[in-house]
Amino acid sequence: MTNYLQEIINNPLPSLAIVGNLFIIESMLSIDNAAVLATMVSDLPKAQQQKALRYGIIGAYVFRGLCMLFASFLIQFWFLKPLGGLYLLYLVYDNFKDKSSDGDEEIDKQGNWLYRSTLGLMGPFWATVALIELMDLAFSIDNVLAVVAYTDNLILVCVGVFIGILAMRLVAQAFVLLMGKYPFLETAAFIVIGILGAKLMLSPFEHFMPTHPFSHFLSSQATEIGMTVLTILIFVVPIVYTMLTKRKKSNAAGA
Repeated sequence: MTNYLQEIINNPLPSLAIVGNLFIIESMLSIDNAAVLATMVSDLPKAQQQKALRYGIIGAYVFRGLCMLFASFLIQFWFLKPLGGLYLLYLVYDNFKDKSSDGDEEIDKQGNWLYRSTLGLMGPFWATVALIELMDLAFSIDNVLAVVAYTDNLILVCVGVFIGILAMRLVAQAFVLLMGKYPFLETAAFIVIGILGAKLMLSPFEHFMPTHPFSHFLSSQATEIGMTVLTILIFVVPIVYTMLTKRKKSNAAGA
């Protein structure tokens, strides 16, 4: 653990860059997770929906905490980085594929074996809670894999998982409100996720050819800082452009 801390102290800017990128990934994953859970409880009576979601949040905390215990084991496997990159690229593909489809995606609870098995024993409320906990387990694995794929520093991994826990409760709602005001931010966020995924897909090059100049470039502080600056620009430039455009139109209308 001391080595991990010393690595952060010796490389503060790249460490902050990693945390910033993890924040974006975890926030976007949490938005998708929250949307799925909200869909799952939509057929329950209104009085039971918030209660079921509350159990879901508790389950998310528990499973992410358990997954964090295995993080020190997972970071030993170099191939998790390209797999994590592939997963992030799939998220981008799945997001834009859903946007191009005509209908909204629905969750077939009746088609799930766990829901069918528990429905007769516990009723629709507890059957839904059981299904939510199963989804929480899947989301928690995704959460930890995405973090472990991005860094092998155990302290930063724990920070990333904690961000995921925080995002499930607070950050996702803030992102949803912000994207309601600036809808293009969702596209910008998935562009960033795509860039991060592409970088992770290049990690086998670093593993098999560590002395190559391109490997040094991929793992350099300049690359981490550059990706953070690029991430900020992808978000900030459209917002500033929109604000200036609105101000220009407002001034033209008032003239």
